[in-house]
Amino acid sequence: MSAHASSPKAVTLARPGRTFIQTERATHEAWAQLTLANPKSAQLMHLLCAQLDDTTNAVVISQKTLAKLMKCTDRTIRTALTPLVDGHWIQSIRLGTTGTVNAYVINSRVAWTKGRDELHMSSFHARVIADANDQLPGVVEEIGKLRTMPMLYHPGERQLPIGAGLPPPSEPSLPGMEPDLPFIQKEGV
Repeated sequence: MSAHASSPKAVTLARPGRTFIQTERATHEAWAQLTLANPKSAQLMHLLCAQLDDTTNAVVISQKTLAKLMKCTDRTIRTALTPLVDGHWIQSIRLGTTGTVNAYVINSRVAWTKGRDELHMSSFHARVIADANDQLPGVVEEIGKLRTMPMLYHPGERQLPIGAGLPPPSEPSLPGMEPDLPFIQKEGV
């Protein structure tokens, strides 16, 4: 078996927005040096930058999930984060008491998606990536039990309330007096 065949597959996460990020030549040169000195740090930086879009320059994710995505251990992630924080590639904002879930804010002088003249307008929205294994037992099962609101997507559709309704004093509407329920119309429809 060749070395190429045994290497792990790349992990990518679908993301909305633009399909490119920008860097400067000096950043590429520094990234090359980072790759030589700390390969896992460089890999982690690529993974975090892949989440950038027009409105997002931060990722909220657990170290356990980062380790899963990079096919390594939690300890490797902690070790890989140190050069990124110390080298001002990213800022790590601790969430919670354990320090294992953080918001990683990409330095906008390292990588960005907007025009260079808009960098002073950087907003700190975050992309939150949560793995089912990071949740408390039973939380994932509860998601299917959440209440949902029916939505209309096509022009001219109307919602018709049906069913028995709740017990009095909340009773079904009188015939011909059904309320016109709100709806959400998708853009471009």
